[in-house]
Amino acid sequence: MTTQLAEVVIRPGRAPDLPALAAIEDSGAETFTRYGRPLADGSPPAPPDQWAAALDAGLLWIAEHPDDGPIGFLAGELADGGLYVEEVDVLIAHQQRGHGRRLMQAAIDWARGRGLPAVTLTTFRGIPWNAPFYASMGFEILDAAQMPPMLAATLANEAALGFEDRCGMRLAL
Repeated sequence: MTTQLAEVVIRPGRAPDLPALAAIEDSGAETFTRYGRPLADGSPPAPPDQWAAALDAGLLWIAEHPDDGPIGFLAGELADGGLYVEEVDVLIAHQQRGHGRRLMQAAIDWARGRGLPAVTLTTFRGIPWNAPFYASMGFEILDAAQMPPMLAATLANEAALGFEDRCGMRLAL
C-alpha cells in the first residue's frame, strides 16, 4: 500500500497507542535485517510500558494513517539539557515516504519551542537512513570531546550489546 504524505497525521502519543508500538519497532528492526545488518543484540521490541515514560513526559509522537492507525513513532527523553531521540520507527510498508522526517521535525519543533539548546541521538554511521539521513536534517556527528555524558554512556552501552559503527549526533537549535 502506498501512503500519501498528506494522509498521515503527526500527533502527540496517547495511551491507546502504546500496544501498537512493538509491531512498529519490530518492523523497523526488520529493515536492518533486509539491508544485511540485523540488529546485533537480537532483542525483542520494547514492551509497551517502556514508552509510557515518554508518553507521560509528552515526548511521544505518532504518525497515524487514517485507515491503518499508527504507522510510526518517535520516543524521546530529556537528557544533557536537551531532547534525546531514544527511538524512531516506521512500518516497512510506509517507509521512504517522509514519515520519519516528519516525526523528527515534530520533535525538533517541540524542542525549539521550549528553548532547548539541542536534539541528540545515537545511530549507525554508514546506513543510509541513519547518520546520512540525520545529517540531511542538520545533525552533526560528535567526537569524544563534544559528547555529552548521557550520549557517551548510551554509546558505551550499545557497544557492550554488540552494536558497531555507532555515533552520537547533535542538532544545535
